[in-house]
Amino acid sequence: MNPYLEFVAGFARLAQDGRALPLGGIPHPAPPSPAADAPVALVFSPHPDDECIVGGLALRLQREAGFRVINVAVTQGSNKERQQPRLEELRQACDHLGFELEQTAPNGLEKITPKTRSQDPAYWAGCVQRIADCLRRHRPRAIFCPHDADYNGTHIGTHFLAMDALRTMPPDFACALVENEFWAPMAGPNLMVELAPKDVADMIAALSFHVGEVQRNPYHLSLPAWLMDNVRRGAEVVGGQGGAAPSFHFATLYRLRQWKDGKAAATFAGGRTLTAQDNPAQCIPSA
Repeated sequence: MNPYLEFVAGFARLAQDGRALPLGGIPHPAPPSPAADAPVALVFSPHPDDECIVGGLALRLQREAGFRVINVAVTQGSNKERQQPRLEELRQACDHLGFELEQTAPNGLEKITPKTRSQDPAYWAGCVQRIADCLRRHRPRAIFCPHDADYNGTHIGTHFLAMDALRTMPPDFACALVENEFWAPMAGPNLMVELAPKDVADMIAALSFHVGEVQRNPYHLSLPAWLMDNVRRGAEVVGGQGGAAPSFHFATLYRLRQWKDGKAAATFAGGRTLTAQDNPAQCIPSA
């Protein structure tokens, strides 16, 4: 008898049972209103649903440090028939997390890819201006965007869109630059952020509001497994090779730098782990 058979079968049962759980329509308490002078975090999401998948640190900043979190919908997907339904799903997901929502265009921006950046510079410049306007309006303390090798063309395009917009900002503009990953792991993450079970459950519940997406592929049910694997990987790539694994179960990995004086610069040497007991604001450099 293999003693691990029941262990593995338990995971399979949970994944199967999860298919019977509701999609959307899950009640949530109203989040506290941020202070008038609350620091702002902007989450530049390539697609509706990315705010739920990579937004663990943003959620903690909102809940534990009083940040005002605004999800910027860079695109609303490439399927034109789904763009408005996806917007409505996104509104409900953001409401569930307590994130504000800002559109970049009535149907989102189109063709946000490295190919567009290189082959249609005039169109790309207009898209960059939309993001730069957002930065000027909100003067964020932190921005979130995908890293530059996150496999999906729109994810990589969103990275360069944000970076190009940052380069248009005046020299005195500064913010934390928090790069995230989903489709492909970053080569050098330097921050592992623990997520408590309640935060993970709320992220999955919010993700379930993207009904049209998770009906075709129930990837919301695999989010805990991905977050668990981040702990395995983060123990080595953030904590250092051969380091002891942390005792917590769920985490998101990020690459944290500071945008200052017109460029991205390291804020600390090596890697850091932010546990559930730590104030998440401590990892966000002051302007």
